[in-house]
Amino acid sequence: MPEFSVNATRFDPYKNFKFRVKWDGKYVAGVEKVGALVRKTEVIYFRNGGDPSTSRKSPGRTEYSPITLERGVTHDTEFEKWANKVWNYGSGLGAEVSLKDFRKDIILELYNEAGQLAIAYKIYRCWVSEYEALPDLNANASAVAIQKITLENEGWERDYSVAEPTETSFTEPPQ
Repeated sequence: MPEFSVNATRFDPYKNFKFRVKWDGKYVAGVEKVGALVRKTEVIYFRNGGDPSTSRKSPGRTEYSPITLERGVTHDTEFEKWANKVWNYGSGLGAEVSLKDFRKDIILELYNEAGQLAIAYKIYRCWVSEYEALPDLNANASAVAIQKITLENEGWERDYSVAEPTETSFTEPPQ
């Protein structure tokens, strides 16, 4: 089976630098880095008393690793608003956690070099377990201030309704 069914002449895998993150039906501003989607399934070892000295293996529980999102510090408050739904310091007794809506489903979209949507993943029941509002600050550095959220999640799946886009060749404008 070819790696690309629609674009048979394409040999290069997709690059990792064109992507977008969406939650609540809106794209999130300025996300520059998304951690890897990782799923681990526990291995259960067993053997019967009469078996040889080697074990048999079967799958156990599956866990989904947390995902980090990073972006430059701006006046957009979406990271902070979501983090505050899990714990809002000073909000008063009984109002520290928003149990009704602290979880969100998010969508991660990967684009080809031409900006066409190529692959998407749905990530389910995410919530902010860690929020870094400001990084270490250093007057002698020359860097962008980055804020970060760590999202716990209960699973993800590829959105197979997103099909491989038909890539076209660049043509010179008519003269």
